Amino acid sequence: MVEISTLYAPVLGRALAAHDTRLRLRDETDADSAFVIGLYTDVRWEELRPVDWPDAVKRDFLAQQSQLQSAHYRQHYPGAELLLILCDEQPIGRIYLRAGTSEVRLMDIALLATRCGSGIGGALVRALQCEAKHNGHQVTLHVEPNNPAQRLYTRLGFELIEKRGVYDFLGWPVS
Repeated sequence: MVEISTLYAPVLGRALAAHDTRLRLRDETDADSAFVIGLYTDVRWEELRPVDWPDAVKRDFLAQQSQLQSAHYRQHYPGAELLLILCDEQPIGRIYLRAGTSEVRLMDIALLATRCGSGIGGALVRALQCEAKHNGHQVTLHVEPNNPAQRLYTRLGFELIEKRGVYDFLGWPVS
C-alpha cells in the first residue's frame, strides 16, 4: 500500500469512506501510467468523436496528450497531491491538487464514465472546500465552459474569476 502524507489527502480520504466504504485514495505512482492514460482517454473520447481518424490514431493521440498533461503538472505544480481514487482497490478516478499559502488549486478531478454521477466528485469537492476554509484557503480551478462539471461547481458556490483562453478560472472564496 502506498502511504499518503499530505495536507488534504487524509480529509478527502475520510470523505470518500463516508460516502462509500469501498472507496479510498492513494498516491499515484509511475506504475499507474496505463490507468492514467486510460482515464484520460475515457474522459476525452467524446471530444474526438467528430474527428475522422481511425480509433487507433485517436487512442495514440489521447495517450500522447495524457503524457504531456502529466509532464506539465509535474513541472508546474511541484509538491502537488496526485491521488488516485480506488473502489475495492481498483482505480476509478483521480484528484490532483496543490496547496499554496492562500489557495488550494484543484488541478484535476476525473472519474471513469461509468462512475460519473455517483456523488464521488461532489463528496470530494465538498470535503476540499470544508478543509480549505478551515486552513484559510480559497479553492480555485480551471474548467472548460461546456464541461458538465460546471453544474457541480456552480451548485457548490464556485464563481467565475476570469476567462482564460479556452478555460473558465473559478474560485470558491473563504467566507
